Amino acid sequence: QVQLAESGGGLVQPGGSLRLSCAASGIIFSPNAMGWYRQAPGKQRELVATATSGGDTNYADSAKGRFTISRDNAKNTVDLQMNSLKPEDTAVYYCNARRSGIGDYDYWGQGTQVTVSS
Repeated sequence: QVQLAESGGGLVQPGGSLRLSCAASGIIFSPNAMGWYRQAPGKQRELVATATSGGDTNYADSAKGRFTISRDNAKNTVDLQMNSLKPEDTAVYYCNARRSGIGDYDYWGQGTQVTVSS
């Protein structure tokens, strides 16, 4: 059974930093992409950043220049370094791992709360 274990959320002041980590276990076929999404209260879940197995990355405009995604293909882990955090970054952050083609899947973590407040 595949599980995505997230860690690193918490409360931080505006301008501060947090690092989110996600480790996937039970995976047989490596994910094509791993990434982070977030959902704020009353809003839809949105992309934050993704990284492919080939090293390509994609960021939401709101994350560009402040967040950095890194992935370890061998360990099936993905981290999100978040700097210069703003109150509008407050949300539940979800890890995602997906694969298309043979053995396709789309797995989500349980979410970790990030709160940016003074």
